[in-house]
Amino acid sequence: MTTIPTSIPEALRVVTADNPSPLTGPGTNSFLLGRGSVAVIDPGPDLPAHRAALIEAARPGRITHIFVTHAHLDHSGGARALAQETRAQIYGFGPPEAGRSPMMRRLAADGALQGGEGLDRDFRPDTRLIDGQTIESDEWSLTALHTPGHFAGHLCFQSGRDIFCGDVVMGWSSTLISPPDGDLLDYFRSVERLQLARAQRLLPAHGAPITDPAARLSELAAHRRARTAQILAALRDGPADAADLVRRIYDIPQALHPAARRNVLAHLIAMTEIGVVEPLDALSSASVFKAL
Repeated sequence: MTTIPTSIPEALRVVTADNPSPLTGPGTNSFLLGRGSVAVIDPGPDLPAHRAALIEAARPGRITHIFVTHAHLDHSGGARALAQETRAQIYGFGPPEAGRSPMMRRLAADGALQGGEGLDRDFRPDTRLIDGQTIESDEWSLTALHTPGHFAGHLCFQSGRDIFCGDVVMGWSSTLISPPDGDLLDYFRSVERLQLARAQRLLPAHGAPITDPAARLSELAAHRRARTAQILAALRDGPADAADLVRRIYDIPQALHPAARRNVLAHLIAMTEIGVVEPLDALSSASVFKAL
């Protein structure tokens, strides 16, 4: 367990789950707030050792609230077992499909986009939170910020000038945007919202705390804009699908190509929505796109 120096009055600790990977970095950070009534933000994967570590880190207090940023298994998978052991309530945006745009709902219903990597299909919070809703105890206060992009039902949680940012911002990499759960246009709006929040610090679910939020958020937005420009330039050389575009514009190990294809697909869908590219046939994960 690590204790993070904090600008907010309540105690703040982090326990990192033992689930390192190319997509999770060192593992999922589970944050604990408070000493008596303890809130957990992102209980992480359903690993008995991690659950035991969270309960131990909460002592001499008791976990009473479990906040879930989004329904991916590395964040929400351990929520129900932890709640059963501690009698805590689970708070989140809703079931895993909640918050998808009409377009994403339609494409998901058609099965056209595939995706669904790591989706916690059984996740159901005890209490559904809406944007701007605040939950508090005598020791802490958390305000839910609906921040879709990585995930349609993604929530950040603000406490003072700290924001627990889940997977919208990661401390070591850009985030995966995989349709239909991921939506690039939503992602840009969420990054802008976090920029306007002027947080002093971002606490991501993967990687170290971000002490210069403005710089990191600007970097992430610029990265996505540059990727969009790369894709458009490549399509002006001729039509291509997501897999071909990854081979042409990414310099990464082959093992990361599947994730890169999902990100490129998110860009292509967004570019279709704003009218700079279009698919040659019905939109799907296998579509060939051309520049307009």
